[in-house]
Amino acid sequence: MLILQVIAGLLVLLAVSVPVGVAIGILSFAGLWARGIPMVAAVQTVFESLDSFSLMAVPFYILAGSIMQAGGISQRLVNLANALIGWLKGGLGGAAVLTSMFFATISGSSSATTAAVGSTTIPAMVKKGYPRNYAAALVAASGELGVIIPPSLPIIIYGLVMNQSIATLFIAGILPGIMIGGSLIATSIVVAYVKGFDNVTSLPFGQWAKGVAVAAWQASLALMMPIIILGGIYTGVFTPTEAAVVAVFYGLIVSLFVYRELRWRYLGQVFVKAALVSAGILFIVAFASALGFFLTISQIPQQIGLWIGSLTANPLVFLLIVNGLLFITGMFMETLAAIIILAPILGPIAATYGIDPIHFGMVMVVNLAVGMVTPPVGVNLFIACEVAGIRLDQIVRPLLIFLAVLMVDILIIAYVPYLSLAFVR
Repeated sequence: MLILQVIAGLLVLLAVSVPVGVAIGILSFAGLWARGIPMVAAVQTVFESLDSFSLMAVPFYILAGSIMQAGGISQRLVNLANALIGWLKGGLGGAAVLTSMFFATISGSSSATTAAVGSTTIPAMVKKGYPRNYAAALVAASGELGVIIPPSLPIIIYGLVMNQSIATLFIAGILPGIMIGGSLIATSIVVAYVKGFDNVTSLPFGQWAKGVAVAAWQASLALMMPIIILGGIYTGVFTPTEAAVVAVFYGLIVSLFVYRELRWRYLGQVFVKAALVSAGILFIVAFASALGFFLTISQIPQQIGLWIGSLTANPLVFLLIVNGLLFITGMFMETLAAIIILAPILGPIAATYGIDPIHFGMVMVVNLAVGMVTPPVGVNLFIACEVAGIRLDQIVRPLLIFLAVLMVDILIIAYVPYLSLAFVR
């Protein structure tokens, strides 16, 4: 089957350290050339995939996250999370997850969330008695919230590919993100009690309330950022793309003139870093579109549809199959590329089973997000290990408990559409 040949080819190229975007491009152009498709058609597909106003949101959200990290905004969110639940036994781990939830409302990126939150919270957790590999595993797992809680880059890509409202998809991600964050917080607290991590002294209510009030005041401008972004989108004041630009300017004003932690001389470095990350993502988007074009003219979507249809007519069984397929795909393929390639294939099939496209989008994004914290190519794992100064094999064992929780969350989101559709239908 051609799709298996494509997957095998991609895995071989990735195994020899070919970058994801380049590997997809090689497969795309080789396949089109073998079928006698003029290369000008492939080039046109690549160009048209990037010729999108909505896609402009991607580099701006990445830039906003970079400004937030460099300008002291993320540190204030860490302080607020610590003030809220850091005094509980196991609360410091929970605060790391809560910080990831705060950061996710601005960054839109899993890797950016993991790097920003991990650089601050992993050393703090180690200082409080958490094993270094456990702290890294927790931060890696919570980093996936960066692409589930809006704004989210994978959600933007899904909306573009499937012609769905990005604002509606953003709203759909709120409850699943809160549920996943809550489950990780609860798990971290339970593990801390069982293992004896994080020996803290409880605070009187008055002292706790004062600490929260001070931290909330110091983080007030940081908290206004997601309120402005998401509030503006949901009220129709501006589009998700325009919201990304607003986030950049708001972050610059707060970081340069209010907090004054981002110096003018470092501004160029922030822009260059964001540009490099954006270029890598858009490179993947462009060539994944070419691969999608190749699969379409090869009638792969129709073949997969017939195959799945022959397996079951039950939508619940279909969702189980899709969950397994997406989970495995996320282990080996970059999230944005997987969405561009698989959404046009699986989305129409899901519609024949009566599954709402907004709900199906959340199923896709959550499954692929978990792939970011799953060996062998989970990007969050590499980032967390680098921040913590440990080897990849050291993070696997403490990660298992969080993967188990995330898999339960996946099934709940898949089989309880209300979580995704409560605010949109």
